[in-house]
Amino acid sequence: MDENNPEEFYKKLHEQLSETSKWPSDYLYKFIVETASDKIDKINTIFDNTGAVINLKKSKNGKYTSVSITVNLKSPDAVIEKYKEVGKLEGVISL
Repeated sequence: MDENNPEEFYKKLHEQLSETSKWPSDYLYKFIVETASDKIDKINTIFDNTGAVINLKKSKNGKYTSVSITVNLKSPDAVIEKYKEVGKLEGVISL
């Protein structure tokens, strides 16, 4: 994501999602977090009660964890809303 201009990033993402997917649709989020933090629990809370399938995979040395989340969402706006919620968590890298 372009940290200098997040609104431009979200606008472009919205256009791409609108053009490439039929909604509602499954969407795959990927995040990287430090394993020894409470960020994984916070991400789980953000996607709680959405029917999301969450997979965790630790890095080889165990310092970081990859969080992959597949969830069925109604629109590109719903995808962006979740990115913004997770984006409020410091130290989470969105891929």
